[in-house]
Amino acid sequence: MIKTWRKFSLLLVLMAVTLVIAACGGGSEGGSASEGGGGQVDVGIVLPTKDEPRWVQDEQRFKDALAETDYSTEILFSQGSSAKEKENVDILLNKGIKVLIIAPHDGAAAAAAVESAKQDDVTVIAYDRLITDTEAVDYYVTFDSLAVGAAQAQYLIDNAEGSGVPLYLYAGASSDNNAFLFFQGAWSVLQPKIADGTFKIANSSEAEALKDTAELSRDQLSKVLGQVTTNWDPNEAKNKAQTHLTGVGADMKGDVAVLAPNDGTARAIADVFASDGEVTNYVITGQDAEKASVQYIIDKKQSMTVFKDVRTLVKDAMDMAVTVLEGNEPETTGSYDNGAVEVKAKQTDVITVDEENVKAELVDSGYYEAGEFTGLK
Repeated sequence: MIKTWRKFSLLLVLMAVTLVIAACGGGSEGGSASEGGGGQVDVGIVLPTKDEPRWVQDEQRFKDALAETDYSTEILFSQGSSAKEKENVDILLNKGIKVLIIAPHDGAAAAAAVESAKQDDVTVIAYDRLITDTEAVDYYVTFDSLAVGAAQAQYLIDNAEGSGVPLYLYAGASSDNNAFLFFQGAWSVLQPKIADGTFKIANSSEAEALKDTAELSRDQLSKVLGQVTTNWDPNEAKNKAQTHLTGVGADMKGDVAVLAPNDGTARAIADVFASDGEVTNYVITGQDAEKASVQYIIDKKQSMTVFKDVRTLVKDAMDMAVTVLEGNEPETTGSYDNGAVEVKAKQTDVITVDEENVKAELVDSGYYEAGEFTGLK
């Protein structure tokens, strides 16, 4: 009986130790990648989701960029949740970060998270997506979002033949400030060609009502995006495209132009248009140069993509963070109004890629390996 009690007591002790270890070692549900071990972290990085190839690529590139510095970091993913995003920021603040690099899931909702960081005297760098309606953002590292939309629109114009070309408009998530900027940039280029009859809008009554308006207000943009948003979700994009094609007559098919906001939605929309027997040809845009879309371009299933070299964007963000850690003022090239303050920004150029220059821009440059694709010329 005594031996049995001793064994039971030992089992209880082991269970208690196990629980303590588990409690001390618990991590973020969003996933993390730490270069700094369990102690002080200099740079905290919060990315919106691991479910999109773009952000997983960014994670690795941040690791590679940090390998050349003496600073530690931790990378957390918010998995499309503003609540998890705030939790991730709090985790990093508790680890003593001095710089926060954050690509917000929702630009407005992220304000609460970065305000907590500013209370701890942490420098906040918005990465790729602007955080809005708060003064707690110090810097913004971004591609020229207006230029992205303008490049997409110009490609549609350059490949339009005749007049009355049916134009299908799609946009990103209304919660993402970049979606507004992309669409605004596209509209500024497309609108004159809509007004003169080169294009006729097929799927948005709000956009049709504004066809003679060159510059759209935020409220007007919101109304259009409310009709054509994909929420950056390929399934939602697919469903919308199917609904739109089902709801129009043959006069809105034939040779068509499609403004798709990014590569994931472009592939989904392209598949729908390709399967409609009354669509004889489509020109469709994209963005991000995702590997799957590069193959679609080679296979003539997607017309173009806007290449945003995230290697440069990551380098700009890390250079800015290191400059701050060294007590200096980072270099900026412009500013963005986030609704509360003009945020100093470092902008990176974008490149239009189609079948003519896909090899030169994406393979010869070392961004991808030739062996990752079939049919590359």
